[in-house]
Amino acid sequence: MSDPRLAVIERRFDKVGKVIAVSSGKGGVGKSMVATSLALNLRDKGFKVGLLDLDFTSPATHVILGVEGLYPKEENGIIPPVAHGIGYMSITHYSLDEPAPLRGVDVSNAIIELLAIIRWGELDYLVIDMPPGIGDATLDTIRLVPKLEFVVITTPSKVAYQSVRRLLILFKNLGINVRGVIENMVMKPGDYVRSELVKIEIDYIGALDYSEELEEAIGDPAILSETSFYKKIGKLIPKII
Repeated sequence: MSDPRLAVIERRFDKVGKVIAVSSGKGGVGKSMVATSLALNLRDKGFKVGLLDLDFTSPATHVILGVEGLYPKEENGIIPPVAHGIGYMSITHYSLDEPAPLRGVDVSNAIIELLAIIRWGELDYLVIDMPPGIGDATLDTIRLVPKLEFVVITTPSKVAYQSVRRLLILFKNLGINVRGVIENMVMKPGDYVRSELVKIEIDYIGALDYSEELEEAIGDPAILSETSFYKKIGKLIPKII
């Protein structure tokens, strides 16, 4: 018997323009910071924006946004609360920032449940902060979410890029729309990532310099918006959307 929630999920995205999934091959490359900054930048441009944190193992967007004591409203589903002008949902609304040790079918069930109950309403863009790597959560999101486009984050590290390369090859084999790759935490300009992407015919969106000012901006989007990192994300948006 088919899961009736699957039909509900499709309807939840009826009024959502584009869905941009921000992903990475491994953790620690700044994926959540990019996803959050992208959502806030789109808000700055006058778009209606949602941000969904699907990183069950290490959710971080609530920390970056400084979200505390903010909970969704129940009304024929779940209406995301508004945080700094964007509709915002995270597993931390329910796990209270405690670990969510989900595996296998539990991961799939949690994602299906979240996607089925959230009422996004009318949005120009929904940004999804994905879990890193190629796992059940990534594959389920690809299977369940319509209009999905990926932006992939790496660092200049060869180790980080090789994990990203595997992710990109998977996306290509599945026919997934990949907008391109952002190279984050760049300390010294180099061509390694750009030249490797040419080999697999994936676009290089741009580079983001390593920024020490970001740590002080965590928890305060007003401070974040003044950083060079945030402003560079804004300049990259035409290549992302």
